[in-house]
Amino acid sequence: MKKKVTVLATTAILSTTFAANASASTYVVKKGDTLGQIAKTYNTTVNELKSINNLSSDLILINQKLTIVDSSKSTSSNTTTKSQASTETSSTAKTYKVVSGDSLIKIANKHSISLGELQQWNNLTSTLIYPGDVLYVSKPGTASSNTSAPSSSGNSSSTSSNTAVNENTATSTGTYTIKSGDTLSKIASTYKMSVSELKQLNNLKSDLIFPGQKLKVTASEKVTNTGNTNSSSSSSTPTFISTGNSGESYASKVVSASKSLIGLPYVWGGSTTDGFDCSGFVYYVLNQSGKSIARYSAEGYYDRSYYIDVPSIGDIVYFKNTYKQGISHLGIYIGNNEFIHADSSGVRVTSLDNAYYKEHFDSFKRFY
Repeated sequence: MKKKVTVLATTAILSTTFAANASASTYVVKKGDTLGQIAKTYNTTVNELKSINNLSSDLILINQKLTIVDSSKSTSSNTTTKSQASTETSSTAKTYKVVSGDSLIKIANKHSISLGELQQWNNLTSTLIYPGDVLYVSKPGTASSNTSAPSSSGNSSSTSSNTAVNENTATSTGTYTIKSGDTLSKIASTYKMSVSELKQLNNLKSDLIFPGQKLKVTASEKVTNTGNTNSSSSSSTPTFISTGNSGESYASKVVSASKSLIGLPYVWGGSTTDGFDCSGFVYYVLNQSGKSIARYSAEGYYDRSYYIDVPSIGDIVYFKNTYKQGISHLGIYIGNNEFIHADSSGVRVTSLDNAYYKEHFDSFKRFY
């Protein structure tokens, strides 16, 4: 009998050890990570992370290894409620892991949500993201039980009131005239639409818009919370609103403004006709062409633009590892596989097939 008890005790200890190992893992800190972000990804808390890893502050370093224990796997009766809450959230909120080349607007478009929603759900105060980041792409923390019909008359009245507001919003229609500095995500967020809805409504094939262009901003066929789809079936197909020649005008302004500066000297930090550096040249030309942008370095502009596959006139060409590691040079695409820029030879037009710049090419991007 004594021998049997010993065997059972040994089995229990081994089982406990295995369970602990199964729920623990190692995470390598990447650029841009914070304890809060890591804790949220692994359904734990900052205090738990600090306790497990013997951290005395919130400071973490790139390539630092952290032990992660997913609190949702705990079998303790004290964590039952917390585990249920984590499971409920994960079952109702979709996540997406960022890969190289992603941008917030690209992810938002892919999942038919607005940039504002994506930032709000993930507590993001900027558009900077890094490969490996895990983002919510649907609203987190909304239990499915919340969508069931309310049982009390008081709740029913409240729901009816909220529905009336949504109906008024959905049935209103109008157009919006684009101003300098506007983006599709900004307009979509203002009118409580997704970028995909806005693009579909206006037959837009890309995210490129121009000052003076008119957009339809609210679809009358949008289904409301009443479940009544009559408005959808009776509404007409969205019509394309012509942009006139605003696109051509912007493109011609970019080409004209940039080519008028050819031959001006290179000046480090320069952003006037006395001389330009590469970022100062982009700043000057695009502002002269009607696009209001602030003055940043090449890296600063890189962080404020998103990737595109096929460039249009006025898009930005980025180069890396020229005079320093990383993004270090940029120019403006002007068509015909050429870009105009300011380098050590001054302001000039260069082919993208140029051996030096072809070797250092990074990407085509477009400002938000």
